[in-house]
Amino acid sequence: MFSLKGKIAVITGAGSGIGRAIATLLAEQGAIVHVIEVDEDAAKETVRLVGDLGGKGFLHICDVSNQSAVLETFKKIDKIDILINNAGIAHIGTAENTNEADFDRICQINIKGVYNCLHACIPQMKKHGGGRILNMASIAATVGLQDRFAYSMSKAAVLNMTLTVAKDFIKDNITCNSISPARIHTPFVDGYLAKNFPDNQREMFQKLSNTQPIGRMAQPKEIAGLVLYLCSDEAQFITGTDYPIDGGFIKLNS
Repeated sequence: MFSLKGKIAVITGAGSGIGRAIATLLAEQGAIVHVIEVDEDAAKETVRLVGDLGGKGFLHICDVSNQSAVLETFKKIDKIDILINNAGIAHIGTAENTNEADFDRICQINIKGVYNCLHACIPQMKKHGGGRILNMASIAATVGLQDRFAYSMSKAAVLNMTLTVAKDFIKDNITCNSISPARIHTPFVDGYLAKNFPDNQREMFQKLSNTQPIGRMAQPKEIAGLVLYLCSDEAQFITGTDYPIDGGFIKLNS
């Protein structure tokens, strides 16, 4: 079960955190992994880890917000069985204090970046008989989070792109689903705490962990496990669905 032997997987933002965990797990299960990143050093490290696991990985330096670059990159890859739209950025702010530049950057990466990859990938999937698309949404797409105005907006767009793509291409043997994580312990979290709470990082880490009823943040490999299932043949009957993976945040905090 859950074998991806010979499948070609494209993963955006695979240089660290969730993306790297996805890349390595899919490679362990036999997928040929294409890493899409803007950070060359991070991407090289992911490809190295894939190789250490006995897998095959390829590196593509590409800004997902640049449509011509995305189209060129995907054309080089050609056949794509699995697309993981994972690349994204976070932002803290309300509608009042979010400036235009930050809002536009969120839109360019979190929304247009997903659109660009869908736009480039879907014709190739149709040409080769179908595929699996998985978008990284967030609990912020469906639950009001304080100081996450622009980020929440962008992830709600990702969730709705998931639904429309699933409906539009169901007859082309293309499934499209999304995952909505709560807080995940990634380098972003550590950097955020170091920058904003240098004197009480441990206390704030526990405070953030406790917002999940389960009492901790998820590990990236736990997200990767759900990704693996949804990209496998065992999940071919599933499409147009968002999967919260949130330690009980949505249902048990209400």
